[in-house]
Amino acid sequence: MRLILASSSPYRRELLQRLGLVFEQVSPDFVEACPGSMPAAELVQYNTLGKAHSLLSSDSLSVDPDVTIIASDQIAVCGSTVLGKPGSIENACAQLAMLSGRSVTFLTGLSVLSRESEFYEMIPFKVHFRHLSTAEIDTYVAIEKPLNCAGSFKSEGLGISLFDRLEGDDPTALIGLPLIRLSQCLQPLSLLATKVTKE
Repeated sequence: MRLILASSSPYRRELLQRLGLVFEQVSPDFVEACPGSMPAAELVQYNTLGKAHSLLSSDSLSVDPDVTIIASDQIAVCGSTVLGKPGSIENACAQLAMLSGRSVTFLTGLSVLSRESEFYEMIPFKVHFRHLSTAEIDTYVAIEKPLNCAGSFKSEGLGISLFDRLEGDDPTALIGLPLIRLSQCLQPLSLLATKVTKE
């Protein structure tokens, strides 16, 4: 079995490494749909499955019968607003100011795709922000620079200090790859990895 993570994200790579599996990381040649181009749930599904299918059908993998692709995508929704990656310090500060005292739901799509089967599920996770002062926001953004993170924070780092509470079944979904659901899908591979490690 050849396992490939269809992502260029270092966060998803670090998450998948927790399962003890041998895998490759390959960035898919896929143009993601932008927030606002379709309803949030459809957008997550489109981008997640698009990444997986584009990699599975690529020239380098089209002749490999034993490849399994893991793909994921995530967006953040606050009320009727879909939050993208801020891209700049000013935008990150503006996003956090908007989220102060409010709740944001992260929708994380997960796909496990092979020649024989296709799995897709969307895992929601809600973050409740406490009321944040301008000074707190400015300090946080200056320290962590979460410019490539939807919602402008890193929950695995100092971003946890911005929250009032968390609500969801899988905290790794918030970071970008739902390991609880993924490990259920890959259970035979997980058992194999455990056996190899013990030997």
